[in-house]
Amino acid sequence: MQVSEKEKSHLSLGEGRNMVTQLIVTNLTIFVFLFFTMVIYQMENIGVPRFYQDIMSWLRVPADPAILVKKPWTLITALFTHIKVVDIFSNMIWLWCFGTLLQQTAGYKRILPLYLFGGICGFLFYVAGMQLIPAFHNDIAISTITGAAGCVMAFAIGVTYIAPTHRVFPMLVGGIPVWVITLIYCGLTIGTLATSKLTNQIPELVGAGLAGWWYMWQWRKGNDWGAGLNKIIHKVGHSFHPPQEKMAGSDNLHSGYKATEPTLPFRRIGKVPEQKLNEILDKINTNGYSSLSPEEKDTLLRASKTE
Repeated sequence: MQVSEKEKSHLSLGEGRNMVTQLIVTNLTIFVFLFFTMVIYQMENIGVPRFYQDIMSWLRVPADPAILVKKPWTLITALFTHIKVVDIFSNMIWLWCFGTLLQQTAGYKRILPLYLFGGICGFLFYVAGMQLIPAFHNDIAISTITGAAGCVMAFAIGVTYIAPTHRVFPMLVGGIPVWVITLIYCGLTIGTLATSKLTNQIPELVGAGLAGWWYMWQWRKGNDWGAGLNKIIHKVGHSFHPPQEKMAGSDNLHSGYKATEPTLPFRRIGKVPEQKLNEILDKINTNGYSSLSPEEKDTLLRASKTE
């Protein structure tokens, strides 16, 4: 089944594109910038400790609430901040895995809101855990946290909640259910934290996982908590270009005649009109496959069959 897609010339922050890819590119870009900045500090004999003091201290979430209230922006900046190669590599691999699954099942408009919501909730649980768990009290003054681990956990739990039996890698004995992949991810992540003596970060994963479940539970009930953010992104993304209708009208005034496009012949994809198929695919891209009605699913199935 092949469907032709029109290229969009206007700036778009996610619409018609892959929001997961944009998040990965953003994280990698910031990582490269910070990594080379740290290298410059070393080459100039300024030292890595000074790098952490001058730059990283303004990006990481502190475990001390008294410091956090003075640096509230760190709840956002820390979501995109990685300084270790192993951290950025593992987080981006799992972000691609669970983010792609979530984007396919629920639509791209769920990606950025859940990334922010899950990550911020994870950081708040981390700060709360440092205060409430006695074993962590001695480290409050010196502990900080960064990275997208909480965001990934929110994606993992969110997609597992709405599509636990969805299978990936179908060539492997009929495919692997999403819940199995999530179980493997949770085991590896918690095991790594335990062996690295970073158990104080486990509350972050718990909070982010609960946030992912809660967000997608509300979405299933019809409460899209990310609708407001998506509207803002849409307005910002389209504010740099005038509407196409106005541009076309302006061109007509200057040319003195009404421009018309040649009418394309009626086309079918398989046994379905191309326009109808494009409408269904747009709906999947926006709201996920689960948003289709039984009739639309049947139409999509018929379109995949050749004449």
